Amino acid sequence: MRSIERLLLQYGESHQNKVNVLIHAIAVPSIYLVTLGLLWSIPTPEFISHFNITWAHIIAIPILYYYFLLSGPIGAAMTLLTIVCFGVVNLLVYFNISVWKFSLVLFVAMWILQFVGHKIEGKKPSFLEDLRFLLVGPAWWWVHWLKRMNISY
Repeated sequence: MRSIERLLLQYGESHQNKVNVLIHAIAVPSIYLVTLGLLWSIPTPEFISHFNITWAHIIAIPILYYYFLLSGPIGAAMTLLTIVCFGVVNLLVYFNISVWKFSLVLFVAMWILQFVGHKIEGKKPSFLEDLRFLLVGPAWWWVHWLKRMNISY
């Protein structure tokens, strides 16, 4: 069994309840977005910010590399999600909405929602046993969409 299949199976064990799955379908990509937003908000040194590069851009590279190591289609899907997230962050900036405040509030709200989902599920979040599951969550979310489009992951 491939590493990605094993990880998704383990992650799926604590995500069986339909309400919890629905909560995660909303919260997981939202948390990915606002995590990038929070990283984007951290000031960078002048020589980096001069090129319009933020900590979010810098951190996204090894994260996307990890996803591509797990699976090409998941890596491509996560690249798409990352681009969309950066687009949302740019929209926040365009509309003069504080990226860090927006991200912090949504980050807290989505994590509370996820813990409510796990309370309903009756199982602990996977990442409490293995931190890799913080990155597996978005991949798990994408696998549902990839399967619907008949794309192997």
